[in-house]
Amino acid sequence: MDTKIIHYFLPEGLLDYFIVLDVFLLCDIKSKKEYYEIVLEENNSILADVDVSKFESKGFTEITLQDFPLRGKPTYLRIRRRRWRHKEDPKNIIRNDFSFVAEGSGFTKELSDFLKDTSGYERRYHSQHK
Repeated sequence: MDTKIIHYFLPEGLLDYFIVLDVFLLCDIKSKKEYYEIVLEENNSILADVDVSKFESKGFTEITLQDFPLRGKPTYLRIRRRRWRHKEDPKNIIRNDFSFVAEGSGFTKELSDFLKDTSGYERRYHSQHK
């Protein structure tokens, strides 16, 4: 999928580590409201300081985060994160550490900061967008 345009709508740096698999315009049956779902998959590369040859990719975990609305519709990022298992010690599993999730919420950090900004607390967007 061509990501030249979509990277403008995603959290900064996300496409350095993930590829866009699909973009859907869906509809919630109960509320009859449309929303976007962007499906991303983590690249097959370990970022930790380990001997990469001793680990193998063994499946995914999936999380869904709410991001900024697009064209007035809620937007969700369905993110498939890889996990790597040690070839000789199957209990030794590692994952890359990404800080795009705001602690204690299902929002991206950028959306969480923006929402907190409306309460009058000083956040990183004050210095960037004044």
